[in-house]
Amino acid sequence: MNTKKLLLCLTLLLALASTAKAQLPNVTLRSLEGKEVRTDTLSNDGKPFIIDFFATWCKPCNRELKAIHEVYPEWQEETGVKLIAVSIDEAQNINKVKPMVDSYGWEYDVLLDPNSDLRRALGIQTIPYTLIVDGQGKIVYRHNGYADGAEEELIEKVRELVGK
Repeated sequence: MNTKKLLLCLTLLLALASTAKAQLPNVTLRSLEGKEVRTDTLSNDGKPFIIDFFATWCKPCNRELKAIHEVYPEWQEETGVKLIAVSIDEAQNINKVKPMVDSYGWEYDVLLDPNSDLRRALGIQTIPYTLIVDGQGKIVYRHNGYADGAEEELIEKVRELVGK
């Protein structure tokens, strides 16, 4: 095979690989109740779900989760989407997560990643960081940071997935 054909084949393979949707890695986290949860088994009965990385000390993270909280019941009714909030608070701050979640009345599933195992496995550098996972468990959307109103883009992506 000549060099041009080889380069063309490699380029095509790279293009295909980059469009492939990634699965969630297998990392064990804990729920607020202390139950172990394997991330590769997270699902929403065939419907999309959102994973939102946050920390108690991260103001933009908390603004994002508060903004989503305002519209979350409507999102769930319209699309069936579920939100899983993953705290990356370190062990010494982990006891602040549940009181904060309770005080804001968040009805999200909340998981604890005190060693940032999932964050590292996904190559996430900064928070807030949001993923959308489709009904087959593939990551189909990634977003870093938060600006007021960004939750609208998030629900639009979910609507596209469920055909609304």
